[in-house]
Amino acid sequence: MCLAEALLRVPDNETADLLIRDKIAPGDWESHLGKSDSLFVNASTWGLMLTGRVVRMGLAPEWNLQGAIKKIISRSGEPVIRQAIGTAMRMMGGQFVLGRTMREAIRNAREWREKGYRYSFDMLGEAAYTQADAERHLKHYRDAIADIAENYKDDDAPIHGRPSISVKLSAVHPRYEWIKRARVFDELVPVLTDLAIRARRVNIGLTVDAEEADRHELMLDVFAALLENPELKGWNGLGLAVQAYQKRGLPTIHWLIEMARRHGVRIPVRLVKGAYWDTEIKRAQEAGLVDYPVFTRKAATDTSYIACTNAIFAAPDAIYGMFATHNAHTLAAVDVLGAGRDFEFQRLHGMGEALHEHYHAIKNPGVPTRIYAPVGSHEDLLAYLVRRLLENGANSSFVNRMADAEASLDTLVADPVAALAEMTPKRNPRIPLPRDMLGNRVNSQGLLWSDPPRAEPLLAEMKKSLERLPLAAPIIGGREKADLPAPVTDPSDRTRVIGQVALAGPAEAKEALDLAYKAQGDWDRLGGDGRAKILEHAADLFEQNRASLMALIVREGGKTLPTAISELREAVDFLRYYASEARKNFAPQAMPGPTGESNELTLHGKGVFACISPWNFPLAIFTGQVAGALAAGNAVLAKPAAPTPLIAAAAVRLLHQAGVPVDVLHLLPGSGSKIGAAIFPDPRLAGIVLTGSTEAATVINRALAARDGPIATVIAETGGQNAMIVDSTALPEQVARDAVTSAFDSAGQRCSALRVLFLQDDVADKMLDMVLGAADELRLGDPFDLATDVGPVINESARETLEQHAEKMTRQAKLLKKLPLRPEHKNGVFFPPHVFAIESISVLEREVFGPILHVVRYSAGHLDKVCEAINATGYGLTLGIHTRIESTAAFIRDRVKVGNVYVNRNQIGAVVGVQPFGGEGLSGTGPKAGGPHYLQRMALERTFTVNTTASGGNAALLSSS
Repeated sequence: MCLAEALLRVPDNETADLLIRDKIAPGDWESHLGKSDSLFVNASTWGLMLTGRVVRMGLAPEWNLQGAIKKIISRSGEPVIRQAIGTAMRMMGGQFVLGRTMREAIRNAREWREKGYRYSFDMLGEAAYTQADAERHLKHYRDAIADIAENYKDDDAPIHGRPSISVKLSAVHPRYEWIKRARVFDELVPVLTDLAIRARRVNIGLTVDAEEADRHELMLDVFAALLENPELKGWNGLGLAVQAYQKRGLPTIHWLIEMARRHGVRIPVRLVKGAYWDTEIKRAQEAGLVDYPVFTRKAATDTSYIACTNAIFAAPDAIYGMFATHNAHTLAAVDVLGAGRDFEFQRLHGMGEALHEHYHAIKNPGVPTRIYAPVGSHEDLLAYLVRRLLENGANSSFVNRMADAEASLDTLVADPVAALAEMTPKRNPRIPLPRDMLGNRVNSQGLLWSDPPRAEPLLAEMKKSLERLPLAAPIIGGREKADLPAPVTDPSDRTRVIGQVALAGPAEAKEALDLAYKAQGDWDRLGGDGRAKILEHAADLFEQNRASLMALIVREGGKTLPTAISELREAVDFLRYYASEARKNFAPQAMPGPTGESNELTLHGKGVFACISPWNFPLAIFTGQVAGALAAGNAVLAKPAAPTPLIAAAAVRLLHQAGVPVDVLHLLPGSGSKIGAAIFPDPRLAGIVLTGSTEAATVINRALAARDGPIATVIAETGGQNAMIVDSTALPEQVARDAVTSAFDSAGQRCSALRVLFLQDDVADKMLDMVLGAADELRLGDPFDLATDVGPVINESARETLEQHAEKMTRQAKLLKKLPLRPEHKNGVFFPPHVFAIESISVLEREVFGPILHVVRYSAGHLDKVCEAINATGYGLTLGIHTRIESTAAFIRDRVKVGNVYVNRNQIGAVVGVQPFGGEGLSGTGPKAGGPHYLQRMALERTFTVNTTASGGNAALLSSS
C-alpha cells in the first residue's frame, strides 16, 4: 500500500485539519507524500542494520548514577541525602545540559565539534510568568548570540553549516497567549526581531521553538511578522520548529513553503515529533474540545513525520530540512528519502549519541548532525529533565523500547505506515474523544479562543444577542408578570443598560408555592428516567443557545469571556450529571428478603424546594440547584440573586422549553427577605438549597427551624477562608500561575478563591517575587474584551466592603501589591487586585469576597501549626497544596478539615462529577454539589413489600424443587 493511501485511510476525524486547513484535495496527496512504499522497505532494512549495531554496542550512558550515590553515602560525617541528591542533579545536569553558561557550553562542545557535529544552543528556562523573568531570559539570549559569534568568528561555513540558537517565545514574554495577541505584537515581536537581527549580523541561525498547540496560530503570526520585516529580508537563517504529532504539521509545512517563496528565502525547518503529547491530550479533555490537536497513535505521528519529510524534500528551494530524531527507522527513512539533497539531522545533547555515532561511522561522514544543546543552571533543569525523561521513558518511545532486551529488532524498525494501515480503528480506542471521556454522560462542549474559525463566529453571535434588551420577570405557571420593570445595568459600565427586571413580591411567591405543591406529585411519578430525558434536552438547548447565555454572563455578571464559557459548561454538566444520577438511582431497587415475599425500595421527591442562588455563578449554580431538585422529583421555586436576574430568566425559559412543566418550576426575582417571609413559614415548603454567606444560611436555618410541621431540609454551601500551603520543594513558576489564578480569576468572586497564601520561609522571597510579578501582568477592563483578565466586582456594596477591608489591612498589615485603576474604569465597579502580608490567618475575622490575597510566612518545622491555624478559622471549603513530596501532601490532607483539596494546581474550577464541590464547618452542610450523594439529600425513601404467598402458596419455591 502506498503512503498516501495509508494516510488517507485514517478516519476524517484524524485528518480533517490536514485536509481542510491546507485546502489539499484527497487526490493531491499522492504528489505530496510519495508514490511508493519501496523507500520505506529500504528504510526498515537500513534501520534494522543501524539499530542492530547500536543494540550490540549498548545504550547505557557513560555515568553511573547509582554507584556515585552509594559512594557518597558510604562517607561518614557528611549530610548524606543532601550530598547524594546534589551529586545526582549535577550528573544529570552534565548528561542533559551542555553547560551552566554559554561560554562553558561552547568549551564543552569542542569535542563534538571536532567530530563534525554542529550545534543549536537553547537557553534553559521554562515559560516566564513575570516581566523580570522575561527580561532575564532575553538577556541570556542576547549574551548567547554574542558569545557564539565571538567563539565561532573563524568559522566561514554558510549559514546552515554555522551554529544556531533556539528561542522559546514563552520565555521572553510573560503573556505569550492568543488572548493577548495585540500585546504580543506590540511587545514580543519587536524583541524577537531584535534577536533575529543580532543573529543575522553575526551569521548565526535563529529557530523559533514550537510549544503547546493553543499557541500554534499565534506562533505562525509572529513568524510571518518577522519574515515581513525589511531588516530580515532575504535572510535564510530564520527557522521554525514543526511538530509532526500535530494534525496541523503537514499543512504548516505547506504554509512555510508558500511563505518562503513569497519572501524569496529558504526557511530552516526543525521537524520534531513533539514533547507535549500527554499535555495536549489532557488539555483537550479539560477544555471539552471537539477533537485532539494531536494524533492519538504513535504510528500516526511517525507516519505524519514521514509525510512532512516528503513535503520538505519536495521543496528544496524553499525549505532547509533539519530532522530531529532518536529513532533508527525515522533516521533511516529520512536518509533514504533525502538522498543527494542538502539537509541535516538533529539530536538532543545527552541522547541519541550511540545511534548518530554509528550512523556517521557507517556513512562516513553522512548527513551532518546538529546537537540541540540546552544551556543553563541546574536550578532551571528540573522541568526540562522531567519532560525528557517522560518523553523517552514512555512505552511507545523508541529509546525506551530499544533498551528492552526482549524487543525484537524487527519490531523496533517496523514501518509505521504499514503498522498504521493494519490498525483498526485508526484512532486509539483507549483515548476517547473529549465529549466521551466521562463515560455514561456526554461532556460539555468547549472551545479554544486561539481557534479563530470557531471563536470569531461565537463572539459575533454573542454581540448580536445583546442588541435585544431581555426582560426578567416573575414566571409563575408559565406566565411572566412584567409589572413596573426597572433597568439592569452592566457592572463594567453602569451607564450601559442591558435589560429590565420586574420583581416578585409575597403574593407571587405564595401563588408559585400553591401551584408547585399541586404539581409536584405528577412530576415525581414521571420517574428518574423521564425526568432525566427532559434535563438532557435542556442541556442540549443550553449549548445551542450558548452565545446569548454567555453574553449575559459577561454583561450582567461581569465575568470575562474565558470564565463565561467555563460557567456555561458547568451548567450543562450539572444538567447531564443529575440526569444520569436520576436515571441510575431513582429506578425501583429490589431488596433481598425471605422467599415468598418481594421488597422494593424507591426514592421520591420531598416536595417543593426553594433554590436560592448567588450572583457569582449566576448560571452554573442557579442551574445546578434547580436541576438537582428537579432530578430528585421536587418542584422548584427559583430565587436568583438580585444583581443577576436576566441570566436566571433565560435559563428557566430553556428548562420550560425542554419539557419541565410550567407549574413545577417557577422564577421569583426579588427581595430575598420578602419572598422568604412569605414562604418559609409554610409547612408545604420541604426544603431550601442555598449558596451564599454563612450569615444568610444561619438566618434561613433558624427561620425554618422555628416553624411547625415537617422538619425542612437545608442544603447550604457557604463561605470560605481558603488557603494554599507552599513548601520549599514547590516550583515557583507553578506557584505563581496557580496562586494568581486562584486569587484573582473572576475578580476573586469565587467561593473557592484563594484568600491566604502560606509560604515556607526558606523560599518565601523568591516565591513572593514571582507571585507579585505575575500579578503585575494582569489587566483590568471590560470583560467582553478577550484580553481582559480581571473584570468588575458585582456592585457598589461589594466594592465598599472590599475598600473597607483594604483600608484596614493597609493600617494593620503590609501592602505588597495594588494594581492601578485607569481612567477607562471610572464608569464600572472595579476594585484592583491587592496583596497584603499578614502575621497570621487569625487576623481575618470573616471571608473577604474579592481580589484580595493575604500572605503568611511559616517555618519548615511548623507545618502542623499551619494546619491548626487553618482549622481554627472554622471554615473548611478549599485548600491548595504545592509540594513535590507526597508525604507532605498526605500530612496536610490528614489534618486540615476542608471539603476540596488540590495538589500542585489551582484550587478553583471544580468539575461536576469529577471534583464534587462543597465544604464543612462554617463552609456548608453538604452533600457536595455535583457529587453522587446530592440528589439523595433532596429525596425521601419508601419501601413496598408484598407477601406473594397470600394468593395461595409459594409457586416459585415449589417449582425450584
